[in-house]
Amino acid sequence: MEDELVGLAGTGGRWRPVAAVPFTAGAAALALMPIRPVWLWAALIVAVAAVPWLLGALPEARRRRPRPYWRLSADGLERIGPGGLALTRYERDRIDALAVTTGDGVLTVFHRFGRTAVGATASLGLEPIALFVTARRLGIPLHLLDGEADDLLDPAVEEALRVPGLDDGPASVGALPRDHAAEKRLLDQEAALLAAAHEPGEHLPRLGGEVRLDTPAPLPSRRRIAALGALTGMLGAVMIARIAVEGTGAFGARLAAACWAVAAIAGVLAARRRLARAAQVRWTISAERLLVRARPGGRAPLAVPADRIAALVVGPGLRADPLSGEPQRAELAALAFGHRLELLARLPADGLDGFQLAHALDDHGYRVITPGARPPRRPHYGLDRVPDVFPWVPGGRLVVADGGLGWADAAGDVVMQVPGEHLGVIELLTIAGHAWVRLHDSDGDELLAAPLSALRISRTDLRESARREGLPVNDAEYDAYLSAAFHSAVSTLADPGPDTEPAPASLAPGAAREGGTDARPSERADRPDDRADDRADADTEDIPAVRAFALDLDAPPGPAAAPGATLDATRRSRIGTYAMSVALCEAAALLGAVWLGPELGGFSLVASWAVPAGALVGLVGNWLYDRNRAQLRVSAAGLAVVTRRGRVEWELARDRIGGVGVDESSARMPRLVAWGPSGRVLRQVAFPPDLAELRRACERYGVPWGPPDADRPAPPPPEL
Repeated sequence: MEDELVGLAGTGGRWRPVAAVPFTAGAAALALMPIRPVWLWAALIVAVAAVPWLLGALPEARRRRPRPYWRLSADGLERIGPGGLALTRYERDRIDALAVTTGDGVLTVFHRFGRTAVGATASLGLEPIALFVTARRLGIPLHLLDGEADDLLDPAVEEALRVPGLDDGPASVGALPRDHAAEKRLLDQEAALLAAAHEPGEHLPRLGGEVRLDTPAPLPSRRRIAALGALTGMLGAVMIARIAVEGTGAFGARLAAACWAVAAIAGVLAARRRLARAAQVRWTISAERLLVRARPGGRAPLAVPADRIAALVVGPGLRADPLSGEPQRAELAALAFGHRLELLARLPADGLDGFQLAHALDDHGYRVITPGARPPRRPHYGLDRVPDVFPWVPGGRLVVADGGLGWADAAGDVVMQVPGEHLGVIELLTIAGHAWVRLHDSDGDELLAAPLSALRISRTDLRESARREGLPVNDAEYDAYLSAAFHSAVSTLADPGPDTEPAPASLAPGAAREGGTDARPSERADRPDDRADDRADADTEDIPAVRAFALDLDAPPGPAAAPGATLDATRRSRIGTYAMSVALCEAAALLGAVWLGPELGGFSLVASWAVPAGALVGLVGNWLYDRNRAQLRVSAAGLAVVTRRGRVEWELARDRIGGVGVDESSARMPRLVAWGPSGRVLRQVAFPPDLAELRRACERYGVPWGPPDADRPAPPPPEL
């Protein structure tokens, strides 16, 4: 089917052990049993340890059984299992619309009786651009909503945010707003795909031959990993044989054999997992076809003819997990679309340099579309208005001379001059961190706008020289600086200091009249109105003067000292840390008892005091660490990690934070990180706090949650 999108799913068929953990436990249990003769004991251990690998090598076990995958077609959205059986189906005529919430990437189906969350698009194996293009070709409305699926499915949130008259209809998207920036990116990519599909042959190759791009070799190499796994297995087998030759009568010898068996099997399994994750990708790019080989993977490389490819979308995508086969995010992948906008192939590119890959494809005649491609931001003003005489004069510079502005050469001779009567105002300003000048004529029209570095004159020289010549200059930033400096100096002079005695103020309203307070009492006694004034003067002459004061403002507290929320590691994580510490100490105690037991009176005697001592050491050691554990502090000033004793490990100011959340973009395990505004990971939180409490704290104190979006700036901190 042409209008069909098949989700990514891993393929089976690789040689993998079957039920390795139960058989490993069985081999360890056999090693602890006193089986006679010893050759039978050793043979049983080796045979049970090899059973998982023998089962995985059987033809029936190695038969390729396709994993369940999702498919979007004219029949609807389906989950197809082995044998082509539809495990889950959402019929096309019952789907009113589809929606993807950008907060968590969950695909939601809108139907007549409500909404159903299908799952995250990454776990479904569906890329956003492929899903968007296929849904629109099938006539299914697809909306991108700013929020999460829990808010979309919560009736209380919907009733609280619903706008009457606007949210009615069968294909309503609910109370969540639409993410116009994300929709615009997908629409731009779809428009580029349509242009590539309807304009074939216009993008001609500029280079001939083949170009090969390889991912860096893993460290250590695949051969070393395989050799290390084989040596671990052989060492375990040799040690078990040595113990069998020396005798298995003592329990300590059998316990040592069980430990060697578990260590050998674990080493082989770890080497296999490391080999599976040590992936290598090789691209062979030519004007005729694309050849992609991935290891581990199929023996035959993936070949796509160039005449079938309309465009390639290069950017973040999906890849199959080498162990489980489940789809997961990849930093770089390529989607090959045909001339009918169908998805031809998913080409793995994780580990390659995106710059080299995109330019190599473009040089060989392929149309390349990148999701994050944006034209660079240029200042509003450029050198377009600069007269042509400027670059003609070598060593020229802007000068102020003879009551106007001119352009002088290297010798100092003025080549061109603008008289002062033709100048309206000279405006100095800062654009993108650089000093600029705007020249306006007497009518207010702009004559010139250029950076001062291109005119080879400093801001101070231009301002002072123009003012000496009497030219009108407007430097608002410099004037604001002088005003602030003046008020700062005046405020310090107005404060008399704490040691200055206040001067008494005498309020004499009758002094301005005839016969004031300095008149003789006999003269004032003759006038009744003066007696009233005297009484008023007596009431007010004891009022002291108001002392001048200055308001001292301290610097705002940093992220570690500002009031906010302190988040600790979860109780489950702390209990797990205690258990892991005790388990490691117990393992060390048992190994020490096995190793030193014969010299210290036997395994049982040494283990009787080593095991309790190991548990005590694990508990005490972890308690010493836990009593000064790190805690995450979220405030309006930023983020900080502070120990319980007050030591600041690191802190980030609010203006440096672009987002806080779980990073799942890399191949490693998900981690809690703090991104910068550009998307770069600034800090990683080593301990796992409660994510729900962390999100509420971020929303309360104005710290953005989730990775930063370049098209939507982070909100400012709240006003305190």
